[in-house]
Amino acid sequence: MSRTNFDTLLEAGCHFGHLKRKWNPAMAPYIFMERNGIHIIDLHKTVAKIDDAAEALKQVAKSGKKILFVATKKQAKQCVAEKAASVNMPYVIERWPGGMLTNFPTIRKAVKKMANIDKLTADGTYSNLSKREILQISRQRAKLEKNLGSIADLNRLPAALFVVDVMKENIAVREANRLGIPVFAIVDTNSNPDNVDFVIPANDDASKSIEVILEACCAAIAEGLEERKVEKADSEAAAQQDDQPVKKGRHSGKAREEEADATEAEA
Repeated sequence: MSRTNFDTLLEAGCHFGHLKRKWNPAMAPYIFMERNGIHIIDLHKTVAKIDDAAEALKQVAKSGKKILFVATKKQAKQCVAEKAASVNMPYVIERWPGGMLTNFPTIRKAVKKMANIDKLTADGTYSNLSKREILQISRQRAKLEKNLGSIADLNRLPAALFVVDVMKENIAVREANRLGIPVFAIVDTNSNPDNVDFVIPANDDASKSIEVILEACCAAIAEGLEERKVEKADSEAAAQQDDQPVKKGRHSGKAREEEADATEAEA
């Protein structure tokens, strides 16, 4: 069964593309028609593409890997932050730090610096400093928190990238392409879908449209995480059951040896 339907997407305005003169010819397969100089996206294809992307995201989540959400445009910030946080995934909604993927160790250093400031503040090391120095450190901490706070838990490169606007986040997409990280993206009629592995053709400017698509994708991720939890619990239970007979067998073997020794002693 589909995760979304035609009517829901239509109501959210996912079918509105850009002006005809702004179009990218590579998006032609996903365009249904042109009305009043504006391209209309074929929502039947959008529904199918959302299902494909959601299934792939579910498998990534099930394998226990992270998906990085990227949306620095005003309309998408709040929505992406909420949805990504609900499934415990990292996200970037402020400026994309150049080299975040290709120069990941340096970004990790900045995140560690932030953690270090917290640690030193907590144990009272900074209480001996002057007011001016404390103010500088707190400003630095606030800046790091703003740009990197949401990726503090990202210890290794993400397994996938979910992008809202391919044109605005072109640096992020290029970095992911260079490292071979699969890219999931909401692609509008003015964008190039060639660098995207899982294209979701839809309106990337309306917050309602973005929300509907993210809802379907995050629901799939939540399912993947839940399945992983269940499988983990099952495997642990199976391992415990396997251990018990082994221990029993060891004891019985030991008892047999003792009995044999006793018999030999009597003889």
